[in-house]
Amino acid sequence: MAVKFYEKVDDELLRFAVIIAKTDGKYVFCKHRSRETLEVPGGHREPGEQILDTAKRELYEETGAVDFDIQPVCVYSVIAKDNFDGNESFGMLYFAEIREFEQELHSEIEKIVIMDKMPTNWTYPDIQPNLMEEAERRGFACGGR
Repeated sequence: MAVKFYEKVDDELLRFAVIIAKTDGKYVFCKHRSRETLEVPGGHREPGEQILDTAKRELYEETGAVDFDIQPVCVYSVIAKDNFDGNESFGMLYFAEIREFEQELHSEIEKIVIMDKMPTNWTYPDIQPNLMEEAERRGFACGGR
C-alpha cells in the first residue's frame, strides 16, 4: 500500500474527505458501531457534492460538530491492491478546530473519543497515521495555522 500527497488534482478525482479534528487542543477520533478501532472522521463524496461540503457533512455526521473552523491541508492518494482494482484513489485532507458538539450522534458512529495523542488501535493503520503525520509536517495538527 502506498500513500502519496499532492498540492492539487482535478476536482473530479477527489472521492473522499478526511478531517483531522481537534477540540480544546486534543484530537477527536471516531469509534464505528461495528468495530473496536478508532479512526479520523471522513467519508465518501456524494454525487454533485463539493468536496468541502463532503468534509463538513462527514465531520458533523461522525462527530456531532456544529461549530467549527475547517481548512484544507492537501490532497492525498492511496494505492492498494485490494481497493479500486489497485488504481490510485484520491481524497482531500482537512484540518478542523471544533468549538461545539451536538449532544447526540446520528450515524454509524458509536462514540467519539477525545485524546491528546494518536491511538494505537487504528481502523486504517496503513493510511490515517500517514495523514496525521503529513498534516503535522505542514503545521496543522499541532493547533492549525
